[in-house]
Amino acid sequence: MGTIKKDILIGILVSLFATAGGCFLYIEYFSKFSFTETLQLIQDGNLYGKILSIAAIPNLFVFFVFIKKKQDNRAKGVLITTIVIALITLVLKFI
Repeated sequence: MGTIKKDILIGILVSLFATAGGCFLYIEYFSKFSFTETLQLIQDGNLYGKILSIAAIPNLFVFFVFIKKKQDNRAKGVLITTIVIALITLVLKFI
């Protein structure tokens, strides 16, 4: 695998972990309900798109860290993942 493809893949994986971490942080610390109650409220209210868009906020910080460290291909991976998350959020809004 080429270095460019490897760096883009690393950026995608880091972005996915940042999104998962953002989702966990929102559910655990910013919700006034317990973890399981919040998950049930998300499922009942069909709020997947809204939670996913909030959870993608840490990608902004990861993107700027990669840009600051001159790791442009990893930043491209983060950008690709963020665009895919935005498209998924758009689809979930209209379903």
